[in-house]
Amino acid sequence: MKPIERGEVLALADYETIRPRFRARVIEEKKRRRVKLGPRASVLFENRDSVLLQIQEMLRTERITREAAIQHEIDTYNEFIPGDPELSVTVMLEIDDKDEREKFLVDARGIESAFSIVVANERAMGKTTPDRILPDRASAVIYLKFVLTEAAMNGFAKGASLEVDHPAYKAKVDLPREVIAAIVEDLEDSLRGPRNPGGVGGGAPDREDLEG
Repeated sequence: MKPIERGEVLALADYETIRPRFRARVIEEKKRRRVKLGPRASVLFENRDSVLLQIQEMLRTERITREAAIQHEIDTYNEFIPGDPELSVTVMLEIDDKDEREKFLVDARGIESAFSIVVANERAMGKTTPDRILPDRASAVIYLKFVLTEAAMNGFAKGASLEVDHPAYKAKVDLPREVIAAIVEDLEDSLRGPRNPGGVGGGAPDREDLEG
C-alpha cells in the first residue's frame, strides 16, 4: 500500500474547511475495519485513509506548521501503513478501571508477540518494532504488522480469524464479513498495485470531501 505523500496533506486552514466531511467519511469506514477481540481488546485494520486522518488530526491538535515537523509526522505515521503483502493493525487494550488496567498491563508484558491471524490453514504472527515494546509492562496501544503469503492473500475472502494467546489474555474471533471485505480490498491493491489517490482507501480527500 502506497505511503502518504507530502502533497496529500493539507495545510491547517485548508483541512479545517473539509474536516467535518473527511473525518465523518473515514470514521464511518473505520467501523467496518474494527473488531472486538475478547472483552478487553479492540483491533483496527489500518489503511491509507485511517493513517491520513491521524496525520491531519495530529497537525491540527498540535498546530504543527513547520515543514520539517510536518514531514516528521508523515514519516512516523507511514509506519502504520501496511506494505506488500502485509496487514497493519492497531490493538487497543480497553479497561475502564485504572487500577485493574494497570495490573493487567503489567501481567500482559510481552503480549505484543502473542497475536496472530489464521487464514488458509496458515498462521501469520504479529510483529512490532523493538522500540515499541516496554520492558516491564504492555502498552495500552499496540501497533502490529502481519506478513501474509500469496496463498493467504488469495484465500482471505473465504474467512480468517484473529487470535491472541498470552497467559494473561486469550481470545479468538472470526473476522466478520464486513471486515473481511475491507481487508480483501486492501489485499487486492497489494496484488495489482495501488489505486489512484482519493476515495475510501485512496488517501487524499476526494471530490466529495472538497465540495461537500
